[in-house]
Amino acid sequence: MRTVKEAEERKNEILDAADELFGQKGFDGTSTNDILAKVGIARGTLYYHFKSKEDIMDALIERYNVRILSAAQEVAEDKSIPVIERIIRAVMALNISGGSSQEIMDHIHKPQNALMHQKIHKVIIQGVPSILTEIILEGIEQGMFSTPYPFECMEMVVIYANTVFDDDMVAMTNEERASRMLAFICNVERLLGAESGSLMSVMRMFGGEDGSSYE
Repeated sequence: MRTVKEAEERKNEILDAADELFGQKGFDGTSTNDILAKVGIARGTLYYHFKSKEDIMDALIERYNVRILSAAQEVAEDKSIPVIERIIRAVMALNISGGSSQEIMDHIHKPQNALMHQKIHKVIIQGVPSILTEIILEGIEQGMFSTPYPFECMEMVVIYANTVFDDDMVAMTNEERASRMLAFICNVERLLGAESGSLMSVMRMFGGEDGSSYE
């Protein structure tokens, strides 16, 4: 068991080093020699755990997926936070964060990495609706929402948001994005049977108080 633990620790050391280096030098600008020097291991040890630099990136993405879903789940379970605020925090927890976050996003959006991009979409679509449904059920109990299909509603929401607000899928100007977001929130309110305007606070996450400014 100790050998297994040591192997896992070594694997995480490699991933931690790559995470930092990708953030500093970029994926293309980081060599396997850089990673070897950072961790202080032989090339054979690196290749025992990962076949290539691309494999390391794949593993980093998988690790981020686990962290992201865990963070969203933790927020969803914190009943000390009001329902609407919890929905916002859970969605915000889905944003990739870390030293190489931009490098990861740039990497997966390359045409040759379409399969990797698809993997992340799949994880989000399979994992996020059930997490958000837990919060919606509480909203139903509190009389904020009224729908017989809370999970299906969240599945629709996640699939739409994950597709339309992905710049690779739909190219939009800031004005078009603002309009789409307003329509999105308006229709989510209708899906959930919420009071008109009750979810507009979500807009602050994407821009100004009225959702009129977007970056």
